Amino acid sequence: MASYYVNKNAQPNGDHEVHRYDCSFVPTDANRIYLGQHDTCSPAVREAKKTYPQSNGCYYCSNPCHTS
Repeated sequence: MASYYVNKNAQPNGDHEVHRYDCSFVPTDANRIYLGQHDTCSPAVREAKKTYPQSNGCYYCSNPCHTS
């Protein structure tokens, strides 16, 4: 299992990206919300959507959950 976070700051398209803790693009502590421990990115994105309905997996660390 891995820790996941959602970026409080939206991308230009409005998406709030979900990152695994070890991603090189994970936001700083002040700019992220902890989503918990998950086996894959799917439940982490579902959790993020409770706060930010327009959430998306990071292209680099959560690619299976990334949509264009």
